[in-house]
Amino acid sequence: MSTIAILGATGSIGSALARHLVAEAKQVLLLGRDHDRLAALAAELDQPFTEVNFSASQSLEDALLKNSEQCGGYQGIVNCIGSMLLKPAHSTSDEEFRETIHANLFTTFSTIRAGGKVLRRSGGSIVLFASAAAEIGIPNHEAIAAAKGGVISMARSAAATYAAQEIRVNVISPGLVRTSLTKQIWSNPAAAAASTEMHALGRLGESRDLVAVAVWLLDPSNSWITGQVIGVDGGLSSLLPRRRQPT
Repeated sequence: MSTIAILGATGSIGSALARHLVAEAKQVLLLGRDHDRLAALAAELDQPFTEVNFSASQSLEDALLKNSEQCGGYQGIVNCIGSMLLKPAHSTSDEEFRETIHANLFTTFSTIRAGGKVLRRSGGSIVLFASAAAEIGIPNHEAIAAAKGGVISMARSAAATYAAQEIRVNVISPGLVRTSLTKQIWSNPAAAAASTEMHALGRLGESRDLVAVAVWLLDPSNSWITGQVIGVDGGLSSLLPRRRQPT
């Protein structure tokens, strides 16, 4: 049975995806930085894990290659790693900008480079995450918008590069999703209400909303889909904000 490698497996989205796939009798390889959290999730799901230093792309490649034979090869790779910085440009330090680019864009490049090697013979699916902030102007998102915009551009180029090897590269572009990373927003009632009104469907996203699309993109039945950016954002990037109806 081939395996789906999940980068950032202990985060809200990565762990939700891992649980969903295992519930569907899929085999996963859990990759992350936090050994204790990885070990706990691996024990819960009875799946293998490897601690990875995402600041060095070779660490990811080594982890995937090392586990390839044991895992029976890979069906897909999902990069759930990311960060969020909400600051205007004039308040953002060089270090904060570099960290945002590294956490979101460099890890994407590492994922694509590793995927281009381990999926080269078998083909497969690479699933990446961007943000609606890369597609529309949202205040105080300069750094993250730049990083996620790079994810989208890189994914399209990689999809063209690796199409001949039947490696599909697609992007999920979410709106505001209730995760541990965004808790500073949704845990604040005023901020949560304002954010909710920006989404035409009138609610914030949940991890399960993104998991459903990631599973669909990983499915070999959908093998004619590549180079796509799929908005899973409650209408944030394409519809006017939700308006309160008069009472």
